[in-house]
Amino acid sequence: MSTLLEPRLVHKVEGNPWDIATYMKVGGYEAWKKCVTQLTPEQIVQELKSSGLRGRGGAGFPTGVKWDKVLNHRVKERYFVCNAGEHEPGTFKDRHLLKTVPHQLIEGCLIASLTARAKASFIYVNHEYHEERENLKKALAEARQRGFIGKNVFGSGIDIDLEVFEGHGSYVAGEETAMLESMQGRPAMPRQKPPFYPTDFGLYGKPTLVNNVETLCNIPRILYKGASWFTEVGTEKCPGTMMFSLSGAVNRPGVYEMPMGVSIRELVETCGGGVPGGRKIKAVFPGGPAFSMVTADQLDLPMDFDSLKKAGTGLGSAGVIVVDDATCMVRQTLKFSNFFKGESCGQCPPCRMGTINLATLMTKIEAGEGTQKDLDSLLQLCGFVKGTGYCTLVTGASVLVQSSLKLFRHEFEEHIRLQRCPFPAAPVEAAVH
Repeated sequence: MSTLLEPRLVHKVEGNPWDIATYMKVGGYEAWKKCVTQLTPEQIVQELKSSGLRGRGGAGFPTGVKWDKVLNHRVKERYFVCNAGEHEPGTFKDRHLLKTVPHQLIEGCLIASLTARAKASFIYVNHEYHEERENLKKALAEARQRGFIGKNVFGSGIDIDLEVFEGHGSYVAGEETAMLESMQGRPAMPRQKPPFYPTDFGLYGKPTLVNNVETLCNIPRILYKGASWFTEVGTEKCPGTMMFSLSGAVNRPGVYEMPMGVSIRELVETCGGGVPGGRKIKAVFPGGPAFSMVTADQLDLPMDFDSLKKAGTGLGSAGVIVVDDATCMVRQTLKFSNFFKGESCGQCPPCRMGTINLATLMTKIEAGEGTQKDLDSLLQLCGFVKGTGYCTLVTGASVLVQSSLKLFRHEFEEHIRLQRCPFPAAPVEAAVH
């Protein structure tokens, strides 16, 4: 069993974890002081490379490599943005970290801004996170009062500040280039990559370092404890821990910090307390609805970027959604298809029309009005639009349908044969956000 008994990011200490005094009891802002007074940006980057930290926002790109690219960019005007624009179904770990350890995030942001030699730095927060945003502002005020932010930090002659930016209310705005567009007063529409990677062409067209909340919360602990401490848990290629947002058919939904490489089974059974009512697992979305599902015979898969990619799915931002055997997979797929349809920004025609047509066909099948030809049309449409957008939204919508049809085609065919859904009517539920 690989259960992590002592949390590494959100420590259990006396007092409120969001207060600066409590955070300082566990070494808070010591790494920041060390970076300002002892380390060069190059040394900071080297420590991150030694730790093997990979971005916790989706793709798992090596953090030290990204920081190095911005630091050594020929363009000297640079920016830093923390992406807290979380808006994906089943993902709520950023919200948890914003609420519980705002000072740890602030410290990570300060180190990132210093290392990138950023002209200005921002924390982009989901517009729905009202309480978290206000608490973050209070934490920034506490840090300023202590002299950790502002003019002449630690007497070093360094002036640094962070600004909280209220985010755009859409799923696609969480994509980093769409986020940067919205910060400049333009519609939250992704840029084409390549060539417009933020490390080259970011905020105001300048090199910009973008990391998500969990990635940045790891930075102070690595620089305070050391790279070797960070690699004590996890796997060789994916060291450290991950914050897993566990939801769906589990007894204890929530955010759980576990070592990289923990099995899906342990996450669901040990952390989530198993499936309610003695029901069985039908499927699990290990990285949210934009990645392929895995079935009950794959529960021993390790939860890390490389293992899941090898298995034909992905970890993403670790929004783990469990589906039980009482759930209609056609209905479940339709629910997420409607989400993707509603969240398409409409910039790319294949995405705009593809998500609409996928949801329309899914609606027809769920209503008992589908035909065998509709199943062929679904797969043909997925193949046509997959990988055609500036971002991965339409790819995620396609992967969702392809995965469901591959693993649960018999349920689709049963809808067609009976001309109705064979499962009991689902209770009325809130719209997916």
